[in-house]
Amino acid sequence: MEHTLASRAHCTGIGVHTGKPVRLELHPAAAGTGILFVRSDLGRDVRFPARPEWVVDTRLATTLGNQEHRLSTVEHLLAALRGLGVDNCTVEVSGSELPIMDGSSAPFVYLIEQAGLRAQRRNRRSLVIRRPLEVRDGNRSVRVQPSRDFKVSMGIDFTHPAIGQQFIASLAITPETFAREIAPARTFGFLRDYQQLQALGLAQGGTLANAIVLDDTRVLNREGLRFRDEFVRHKIVDLIGDLALLGLPVRGHFKAMRSGHTLHQALVAEIRANPSCWTVEVDAPGVEVEEGAVAVPLLQPASRL
Repeated sequence: MEHTLASRAHCTGIGVHTGKPVRLELHPAAAGTGILFVRSDLGRDVRFPARPEWVVDTRLATTLGNQEHRLSTVEHLLAALRGLGVDNCTVEVSGSELPIMDGSSAPFVYLIEQAGLRAQRRNRRSLVIRRPLEVRDGNRSVRVQPSRDFKVSMGIDFTHPAIGQQFIASLAITPETFAREIAPARTFGFLRDYQQLQALGLAQGGTLANAIVLDDTRVLNREGLRFRDEFVRHKIVDLIGDLALLGLPVRGHFKAMRSGHTLHQALVAEIRANPSCWTVEVDAPGVEVEEGAVAVPLLQPASRL
């Protein structure tokens, strides 16, 4: 069945780019609502559904918006909601970006766990990949192929001596594996880039408390890393959060190499543009997905879901 929160939950933090305080509130939502963001500082009419047609920028984070207003850095919360199996939730934010917290999804996992989950009287549907799809940009790529589960393989390759090449192969994403192995991984950046962004009026809230920061040779955070391969694990956080914009859980194996928000959204667009490569099926306990199974086609446009 679909799930929403059992109760409300809230937290406060700062926006990584504005440096301004922001309050985040999670509210239960009716079955079939999906994830809906509300700019509470502008009134409840300023809403951004977590859907790809509302994505307006992917350069530094995934940003939703319209012609007048924006809401950025939604991916870490979206990853936590999708990773823990929350289908319906209204998210109220008192600013133009979500709080960065410690730079990972773990604080949002804690928030959701404190609120609890409640099953709803509506069958959950999943988008089931039937044929492979892939997008590329030079040596960067993201591919999805059929799988009975939601799996991720992720690889990164940095010339920095503290990162280098890191790869995670075929990790099945469940609420347990997400909360334990993926959610705590923090975002990361290079000191030289932070200095350039701050000179442009961005990254005003960026500190060692909410990101892994590296100089030319080492990690500057005194506490070190949470995982030996924390960098590639955080890339999985970003991928899961970006895929959440499809609006449904996905059964497929995603294989990414040197990817980022822009390429993730390119794959989302490729999936939406090729309905012959997937089906939407009602989840049922103990029922395995088989090639050629009877399926419910995804309604077009996707905003009707």
